[in-house]
This record gives sequence, structure tokens and C-alpha cells, in this order.
Amino acid sequence: MGKFVVRATEKGSRFNLVAGNGQVIATSQTYKSLRTCLAGIKSVQANAPVAAIEDQTQEEVEKQKCPKFEIYQDKAGEFRFRLRAKNGQNIAASEGYTQLRSCLNGIASVQKNAPEAEVVMEEKK
Repeated sequence: MGKFVVRATEKGSRFNLVAGNGQVIATSQTYKSLRTCLAGIKSVQANAPVAAIEDQTQEEVEKQKCPKFEIYQDKAGEFRFRLRAKNGQNIAASEGYTQLRSCLNGIASVQKNAPEAEVVMEEKK
């Protein structure tokens, strides 16, 4: 079972969605407050299971309505995804993957883990 790990930063709070195997599968932006960070988690939990997939690496992109996962390639040629909420806001992003299949597996993992993931606060070191 996955979990959202929330940590305080110098500029606010952010979260990582961590799969049961300990791998980080999605990361948030930095939110100005803990309250807005927790709202971001709720948005991921609500939107991930119903989000369509828009593969922007294809020559002919089939545009999808939000909520959606957008797959794209970064400057290094790695595949990444971002999850956009119903309002189009970017609410989570992935690491880089060398294979498209791995990126799709990352999306499937977010869809599986996010809805029931517990929220834990990271201990300060």
C-alpha cells in the first residue's frame, strides 16, 4: 500500500507519493502552507483514478479533457508524466523514465496507490 509523505521545506510543504516498495512515484510542487499541501493530496486521490492518459510523445496527440496524465519527453529524452486536475492545475509529476512502458507503469502505480494512501508527516532530521 502506498503513502503520501509530507515534508516541510524552507518555502512551505511538499509531498511524495511512495509505493509499497518504497519507490517515489510522484512528487508535488511546493505549497505555501500545510493546508494547501493536504488539499493537493486530496486532489491527487480524487483525480488519479479517473484521469485519462494523453501521450504527447506521439506524432498525432489525441487531446484529453482534464483530469489527465500527460506523458512527455524531457530535454534528456526521458519520459515523464504530470497529473493535471479537473481545473488544469499540475498536481503531481514523475521522475524520468528511459522507457515509455515504465512511464505507463508509473501512472498505473499512481492510480492504484493514491486513492487509499495514508498521509504521513516526515520526521525532521
